[in-house]
Amino acid sequence: MGGQALMEGIMMTGPKGTVMSLRMPDGSIQTTPKSFKKLKDKHKIFGKPFIRGPVSFVESMIFGYKCLMESAEKTSIDLEAEEESTSKVDKWLIDHFGPKMMAVIGVIAAVLGFLLSFGLFIYLPSLIFDEVLVRFTGIGNIWRPLIEGVIKVIIFIVYMAAVSNMKEMKRLFMYHGAEHKSIFCIESDEELTVDNVRKQSRFHPRCGTSFIFVIIIISITVASLISVVFAGTAVTEIRALWVLLKLLMLPFIMSIGFEFLMYAGKHDNPVVSVLAAPGLWMQRITTKEPTDDIIEVGIAAIKAVIDEPETKQNTADEGEAAAAVPEDKAAAEEETPGDEKADGESRGRHDA
Repeated sequence: MGGQALMEGIMMTGPKGTVMSLRMPDGSIQTTPKSFKKLKDKHKIFGKPFIRGPVSFVESMIFGYKCLMESAEKTSIDLEAEEESTSKVDKWLIDHFGPKMMAVIGVIAAVLGFLLSFGLFIYLPSLIFDEVLVRFTGIGNIWRPLIEGVIKVIIFIVYMAAVSNMKEMKRLFMYHGAEHKSIFCIESDEELTVDNVRKQSRFHPRCGTSFIFVIIIISITVASLISVVFAGTAVTEIRALWVLLKLLMLPFIMSIGFEFLMYAGKHDNPVVSVLAAPGLWMQRITTKEPTDDIIEVGIAAIKAVIDEPETKQNTADEGEAAAAVPEDKAAAEEETPGDEKADGESRGRHDA
């Protein structure tokens, strides 16, 4: 199970596929199947450990961004009804691009997002180290990976804390919380009701927030080893070469981080707890307690991608019905191959 918070909705992936559930402006919940073809389904090599990490990350980022833009377009207020309050820039975009306006905005936002990420988390830490710490303290390059990693963490926390105060982001983080709670409800084998979902934790070890912190920790470790190997060379002395090297290391670092995240989702031990702790703590910012109407969207998304488990009441009713069946008929039904297949499928769904 996995998902992503959207604008007034949730994208969810499960055994039956991927859907996008949105709370529409009229108050209804619209659930739409989404096609998400993965490279590993076409070429098995892309599903192998330490290869699947970067591939899954890029695929999820592209697909998730498309869903995010689609959700913003579907749940936004009609532009014609808001024509009087539309800015000149918006009017220009509407006049020149019409229905393709959101796609154009999406491309622009994606480019700006990449430049912002590169500037904040790759270039800026190196700039601060070279121009501030080295110049004024004379600190050695051996400390570069650790100090740059700490700077990345500080920038990330400050950035997320700042955007969390935006009205739209608060709603997004509430849907993020509902996504986690809904998944936890299923993983706890509880019936999908608002009350059961509400009592679940909103902090999940497989969250992308945890992945980011794991990536930072791994990048510090890998960069430290490289800085020792290339100590005193142009790689550690020239900022442009160091930044380029960090970019080249990203696929390798993501591979290790992805495998750890998959392991952390299935195991609970002291090492996992320590490494997952920063991400779980950070989820106090990136997730918010959802309201009941937001939980309902999470439930709708979950139900659309799983075969719902039988409730205790249904099991009791079936038990009473089985008791009322004559012994010879019950015995005949037990020998039916179709029942064996159904039972096998049920066990498979439970394991999944």
